[in-house]
Amino acid sequence: MTKLSVNINKIATLRNARGANNPDVVKVALDAERFGAQGITVHPRPDERHITKQDVLDLAPVVTTEFNIEGYPDKRFMELVKTVRPAQATLVPDPPNAITSNTGWDTISHKEMLKDIVAELKSHGTRVSIFINPESKYFEPAKETGTDRVELYTEPYASGYHEDKQKSVAPYIEVALLARELGLGLNAGHDLDLNNLRFLKESIPFLEEVSIGHALVCDALYFGLENTIQMYRRQLEL
Repeated sequence: MTKLSVNINKIATLRNARGANNPDVVKVALDAERFGAQGITVHPRPDERHITKQDVLDLAPVVTTEFNIEGYPDKRFMELVKTVRPAQATLVPDPPNAITSNTGWDTISHKEMLKDIVAELKSHGTRVSIFINPESKYFEPAKETGTDRVELYTEPYASGYHEDKQKSVAPYIEVALLARELGLGLNAGHDLDLNNLRFLKESIPFLEEVSIGHALVCDALYFGLENTIQMYRRQLEL
């Protein structure tokens, strides 16, 4: 089974636009779980433009599925994960001013740094996933960091899907098989939607988790949140 983790950053973006508590991020997370989400993902950036530190603290005791915190592993992030101890921490190499994640880690040049970070996070009982590009050279170094999983950066797949889906998925199949050979768990995320998700799942049936936020929230404007989550779940149930 490939689990669907719903990223609720965009819910917080909408709330922050008016400065009150509508929509209520915690309520949306709990409703998403009730509607079929198998995990909740947040990415608390330093400027708190969507998910805030307080959101993370409020969500941690009430999320009953897998709580996944994404972020750049600076002191603030590490202290937050230590406090909350989520099921999973996903490490991304974003600079503070990034609009969204746009590349994976260079696990060759950052291997020693990542080793220390992974070891610290795992000492708190948190599973670790490293955001990574679909390039085979980064996978053995990723394994050597001690990480439990890698998360495939799927924007290049999504960008090329409509032109040539076989070509766009080919590098992902190659590195997915390599990850499996190395004993790394496999997640995926970024720009996945109702058009391209099923084909990715068919091509890599042993994916453990996908994290989807922006497209899912956009679809929910038309289909409703409960129906949308069920629609995404059906793309994964082959």
